[in-house]
Amino acid sequence: MNAQSSPEIHPDKGWRIWWQLTRPHTLTAGFVPVILGTVLALGKTRIDLMLFAAMMVATLLIQAAANMFNEYYDFKRGLDNEHSVGIGGAIVRNGVKPKTVLHLALAFFGAAILFGAYICAESSWWIALIGSVCMLVAYLYTAGPFPISSTPLGELISGFFMGVIIILLSFFIQTKTITWPIVFVSIPIMILIGAIMLSNNIRDLDGDKANGRKTIAILLGRKGAIILLAVMFALSYLWMVGLVLFGVVTPWVLLVLVSAPKPVRAIKGFIGKSEPIQMLPAMKATAQTNTIFGLLLSISFLVDHFF
Repeated sequence: MNAQSSPEIHPDKGWRIWWQLTRPHTLTAGFVPVILGTVLALGKTRIDLMLFAAMMVATLLIQAAANMFNEYYDFKRGLDNEHSVGIGGAIVRNGVKPKTVLHLALAFFGAAILFGAYICAESSWWIALIGSVCMLVAYLYTAGPFPISSTPLGELISGFFMGVIIILLSFFIQTKTITWPIVFVSIPIMILIGAIMLSNNIRDLDGDKANGRKTIAILLGRKGAIILLAVMFALSYLWMVGLVLFGVVTPWVLLVLVSAPKPVRAIKGFIGKSEPIQMLPAMKATAQTNTIFGLLLSISFLVDHFF
């Protein structure tokens, strides 16, 4: 097996093919915002668990579908092969027909729409408009003649929609309102989700550059992109400290500082590395930063609410 290939997954392994196709390491960008938005709503209302579950499933379906669209369109453009790192590999390594991946992604979108209809019926039909825009962005992230992922705006757009918008939607369907403190609290999650995308682009920098992409990592160069990633990590933590100092949130949120070793590990994991396979631990640490930071932030609001 090539040193840069993912672990071998054969068609007879069944569920593992489809699980890898969802790119589970990226799903933190789906479940963390929903959990945080719902916990924030707990301070204002009694949580509707059915709405929470529907929002969680719909968001994860859209995230997984976006990953499948990525798999399909990158294959169609000739960007992926059996040695590509960080992909599901269903098409190039497991022999799954490209159309099957595309149809599965569309089926996930269809299922998300059904859950979305329930959410709208129980909250507001304005959610349908916002949800439709989120799905369109998820599709256009890698589809169309000018994929968002190939531009310098990929990190900003993905972070905004998966971070800010999903948190606000999760809060709104429970409370029927939006407040500025919730917007402020969503900012570091937006930054950290953008950091996940940036870590992907740092890993793929050489291949993306050869294929004519213009990601922020390519424009800044590898060293500059790693510095930007470090700045994004630092800003996420400093933002929470600032919210405490300005009295927007309680000091309980400083619990997120416990997760600080993870981004340090991520940055160290990228420095001096040039081969994609060498950067996988750093990418994992970046995704874990969002997960741990988001869950600790959620726990801090739970503690503040009950105690």
